Amino acid sequence: MPLSAPSGRTKTKGPMDMDLIDALKHKALKGKGIRESEALELFIEGSSSPWRVFAAASELRERFKGKEIIFCGITNAKSGRCSEDCKFCAQSSHNNASAPIYPLKPAKQIIAEAEQAGKNGAEFFGIVTSGKSVRSKKEWSEIFKAVEHVAAIGIHPCASLGLLDADRARDLKAAGLFRYHHNLETARSYYRNICKTHDYGENVQTIRVARDAGLSVCSGSLFGMGENITHRIELAADLRRLNVDSVPINLLHPIKGTPLAHMPLLPPMEILMTVAVYRFLLPDRDIKLCGGKEKSLRQLLPLGMIAGANSLMTGNYLTTTGRDSRLDHEMIIDLGLFPTRELDICRCGAKENDRRPSGKTAKKKPARKCPLHSADICS
Repeated sequence: MPLSAPSGRTKTKGPMDMDLIDALKHKALKGKGIRESEALELFIEGSSSPWRVFAAASELRERFKGKEIIFCGITNAKSGRCSEDCKFCAQSSHNNASAPIYPLKPAKQIIAEAEQAGKNGAEFFGIVTSGKSVRSKKEWSEIFKAVEHVAAIGIHPCASLGLLDADRARDLKAAGLFRYHHNLETARSYYRNICKTHDYGENVQTIRVARDAGLSVCSGSLFGMGENITHRIELAADLRRLNVDSVPINLLHPIKGTPLAHMPLLPPMEILMTVAVYRFLLPDRDIKLCGGKEKSLRQLLPLGMIAGANSLMTGNYLTTTGRDSRLDHEMIIDLGLFPTRELDICRCGAKENDRRPSGKTAKKKPARKCPLHSADICS
């Protein structure tokens, strides 16, 4: 199995090795998570016993999160011309990728996309903008309006608007925002390899500002940028100290025109082992598989839940295409798990109000129940 431990580290076999996974699982079951040194041991042990580690991570997920899987959707609400030099990003003005460029979408369009995300099973909907931060009063007005209306339709509104100050955080909370999203992306010790136009500490401060304003916080990673497992564990420890609620795991989708276009995809089993280690480190937090999951995990995507994830980003991403939400729901149900929100469209693609024949001449057909939700399907 292509799991790569850090160079220079070897593990000496001893009489307690067979008990390491169970011992760390029982420790994590107490809810506080394992130490960083133990996480590294677990990753190394997993190279020879991956299925035991996955099974233990799955037990931890069910202990703290049950059998429910949370779906999230996003909109790329403002795209391109970002001043920051993040090496992975197609929207950076420092890179030469051909990402779409457009101003902030009007609130009406954002709300319509949120409604569609809800029909696709999303429990959370994120409004994402390019740029270091939002400064225009007009843009803030549209964002507040969108947040208020998304909350009103029964979906948890989230936002990823770059660096944030205390006043704007309180304004977002007052408008009805549930969660603020701001990724740390990678470990503090590796961050300067990825971005130099703003500091890791500014990202940490934004998370603290959002938390202090009473917002739930979502912050996580982008793996596959050349970091190793020690960097990933270092990041998880920071996220734990910051007490974030949700940890998205993104996987690099190398994009032509960015400095990381040449990077190979991570091996699927290495990704799964990293997810499992995160579940041991963060046993009671939401761990969400996000961008790049289909391309990197390929046929092993369902094992992401077995390895400890309890949440999925569904639909499209910012500048890359995801997959049909119906496939995500089908996958979760096939695993014996349950999406937190039902689909409002059927396998055939018809919406709820379009499925049944109407009018005096309509032919009556017996309804059949869709295996994905309780509505009738087209016959």
